Amino acid sequence: MQRQAYGPGRTGRTRPTALTAAALVLGIGAGLTGCSAATGGGEATVDSKAGPVTAVAPPGRYRTLFEPCRAVSPATLKDLLPGAAALPDPERDKAYRGTATVTYDTDRRVGCTWKADTPDASHRLVIDIERVVSYDPATSDDARAQEVFDRKQAAADLPQPPQTQQQPQSPAGTASTGTGAPSTSTSAPGTSTGTPSPVGPTPLTVPSGTGAPATGTANPSAPTAPSPGSTTGLEPRVLEGLGDVAFLDDALTTAGSSGGHRTVSVVFRTSNVIVTVEYLEQTTGSAEAPDSRELQERTRNLADLLAERLEE
Repeated sequence: MQRQAYGPGRTGRTRPTALTAAALVLGIGAGLTGCSAATGGGEATVDSKAGPVTAVAPPGRYRTLFEPCRAVSPATLKDLLPGAAALPDPERDKAYRGTATVTYDTDRRVGCTWKADTPDASHRLVIDIERVVSYDPATSDDARAQEVFDRKQAAADLPQPPQTQQQPQSPAGTASTGTGAPSTSTSAPGTSTGTPSPVGPTPLTVPSGTGAPATGTANPSAPTAPSPGSTTGLEPRVLEGLGDVAFLDDALTTAGSSGGHRTVSVVFRTSNVIVTVEYLEQTTGSAEAPDSRELQERTRNLADLLAERLEE
């Protein structure tokens, strides 16, 4: 086989090699330029979209709710619904089962109602449980639930607690000089120059400039006025030791001279759940008006049981 002669003037191999080398140089340069541009552009895009990190408020403690109609024991219902004990067995069982409140989402709100009547009185028990959810990332479920609770408490219009009024005190060891009479430096033997003011509160001293002698003691024959801030302890009020916050409302409506209608409500919040217990008693005929203390004790006891149920 005859070889092909090689001469310096032949460019069959050198020309493609040169073109290939030039293409490689251009390709590498373009690649480097493209990578540099892409890298710089990518970093600029990410930096332009990056913003301050916003803290998301924590969710509430509860995600579901318990079934309230099954949360009250028959023994408790027997005390709260005395009229149910005299009913025939089928009606008594129905009264103790209660009627569930119709809601669209049982994970957000549930409730139950019980009712029993007697010839002289009727009783009704209502439990409402609401799980509050905040859709604002900056507001927690607990904070939103507190807002709902505050609105309920404002609607109850609880009376303000009485404020203790502090009365002025006279300096120890000084004599009263507000009688309007001139003071003297001498006195008859065995008598004092004046009546010293007692140490501590002196609510019965006569104001200065009246001309009457200051005695520092009350007139035994004068009637004692009742304290304007006196309470019985049964007024609507804020409750302690129940959930995170709680209050009690008590409303009595009399129907003429016979009977009465009393409703006691206890509302408390635990984390993002708000529980309302409403207990109503209505008397008719010659029966006395419902007793406030008894209804409040029953309602508060049931609220305590439901608070324990939430802790399970």
